[in-house]
This record gives sequence, structure tokens and C-alpha cells, in this order.
Amino acid sequence: MPRKKKIKDTIIKLPHQLEPCNFDCFEGERLSYLLESIKKELEVERDSNKRLPDKLWLKQQFAVGLNEVTRVLERMPPSVKNGDVQKPGCGFSIRLQVVFVAWDCNPRWLIRHLPSLAASRDVPIFFVKDHKQGSIRLGELVGTRTAIAVGIKVKGSRINNVVGSILSGVELTSAEKFS
Repeated sequence: MPRKKKIKDTIIKLPHQLEPCNFDCFEGERLSYLLESIKKELEVERDSNKRLPDKLWLKQQFAVGLNEVTRVLERMPPSVKNGDVQKPGCGFSIRLQVVFVAWDCNPRWLIRHLPSLAASRDVPIFFVKDHKQGSIRLGELVGTRTAIAVGIKVKGSRINNVVGSILSGVELTSAEKFS
């Protein structure tokens, strides 16, 4: 009988196997400040616009859940680089400002496509890491029990303004504002 050749195992780290420190993460006080700021702006924005029921209004502001975030990202045109010309008429009206993903997603292969998809659309992606409760914290933000992924849609609202300022680091510099 012929001997079988032994194939050496090579270790390839896929995005779902990487440590969260390789990506931008929100945890601890920084996470609490971010979520509280978004919740305050949600309340103010919602109080000023009572025409729609709460669920429909939230659906206009957020892409909630892994499937919806993936669907919106896939429908967005890829980012234009190196002088490429984007085809006219192929634009999609909904764009995401940022995507938050719960790091405690199990199994991790559910979210492994998001970093590359978001990067191809020039959408920043941030992982929410909170001692196995990241999906619960994201769910509280949008009024569900849990959410693996939440995308904030670009609407030109106060929510977009506060998220933009927080992500640019303007508001995260002082911990006094948190308390």
C-alpha cells in the first residue's frame, strides 16, 4: 500500500478569528458614553417627530440585525478609488454612516463577512465588546432584546451629528462629560 503524504497544517487567521484589538472597539466607559449619547439624541429626535409609529421610525434611522445590515451594505455602491468612474443610475438611496457589531456573536462565522464588506463600501465598522453582553447593549439601543449588528443610516439627523462627532474623537476626550 502506498503511504499517505502528511500535509502540514497551516494556520490562517480569518477575520472572525482575530482578536478585537485588531479592530476598533467600544468597551467600558467609552461604550457607555456612546450608547447614552445616541439614546439621548434618539429621544430628542423622536419627540420632535411623532408622525410615524416607533417601529417604523426606528427602521428609518437604523438597519437592525445582521441580515438587514448586510443587505444595505450589499446594495450600496462600492467606493470609488483611483479615478474609477461610478456608473450613473446605479446608486442606492440608503447609505450607512457606521456599523456596530456585537463581539459576543456566537458562532463567529456569522459576522466574518462584515469587515470586508464594510471596508469595500467605506463604512467604518466598530465592535461592541461588553463581557458577553454586546448584543444585549445593541438591542437596548434599538428597542429589541438583542442585536448582532446595527447600522446607522445617513439621514442628516441629530443622531448622525452626534455619532459623527463621537467617532471623530471630539467628544471622547473628556471623561467628565460621561458622569
